[in-house]
Amino acid sequence: MSLYENEYKTTLENTKNKAKLYVKDWGQGEPVVLIHGWPLSSDSWDWIAIKLVEAGYRVISYDRRGFGRSEQTWSGYDYDTFADDLRGVIEDKQLSNVTLVGFSMGGGEIARYLSRYQAKDIKQVALISSVVPFLLKTDDHPEGVDGSVFQGMIEGILDERPKFFNDFFKDFYGVSLLSHAVSDEFIKWNTQVAMQASLKATVDCVRAFAYTDFRPDLAAFTVPVLVIHGTADKTVPIGITAHAVKKAIPSAILIEYEGEPHGVLATQQVRVAQDLLDFLGATHSLDRF
Repeated sequence: MSLYENEYKTTLENTKNKAKLYVKDWGQGEPVVLIHGWPLSSDSWDWIAIKLVEAGYRVISYDRRGFGRSEQTWSGYDYDTFADDLRGVIEDKQLSNVTLVGFSMGGGEIARYLSRYQAKDIKQVALISSVVPFLLKTDDHPEGVDGSVFQGMIEGILDERPKFFNDFFKDFYGVSLLSHAVSDEFIKWNTQVAMQASLKATVDCVRAFAYTDFRPDLAAFTVPVLVIHGTADKTVPIGITAHAVKKAIPSAILIEYEGEPHGVLATQQVRVAQDLLDFLGATHSLDRF
């Protein structure tokens, strides 16, 4: 049987939320569920997903509601609903002993799922460039990001989405006059993917990942945790996220990617894949790639 025989488009209806999601289900073996970041789709995981499948894992990824090829519902762009959608995928695919891997805002789904469902069916989790535990500057979180930054993002999106995303992805991937970790074509593709999303979902999700406080959810991290984060991440600063998670969960494994930006799934895809395989307990090596 081909490793990719299970690749197909499917939709599921989570009866709690009435959202049809686009799901990829590749390979056989222990399940790994990959949750994408804002404002992208499950396609951002494809290269790494293929490597995990080739190493003997069943890899499930899906487009968050409102993004990619999933249904563009009017509402439901909050983390309780996102966690329910994740539960719907797990139930639909009849998964257990799952490794959850969340990139950027996808880390929020993991945090809220663990607390909302008491880590049901979860073996371990990985947070990559994750927004957990809290981004916003508040009286009890003075080191956070000022709310004007997120309001500026919303205004930029509403004013002219293509221009906003073209500029946004340059910081996302650390592109500058002296650094070109990804090509211009890659930036254009990311912008095209972002433009596929619902405008309502795009704006609502800025509020969701910016204003949701996951600090109370950290107590639900009762399974092994891997944290990967670039030290030069301008999009989601490492100090208030990865370092805060490590402080709250001392048993967590923290791997810092020195000098790397937010978008390490692209800028360090071989390293991310290998670190995930090591965390999964695989003996597979990607040295040859």
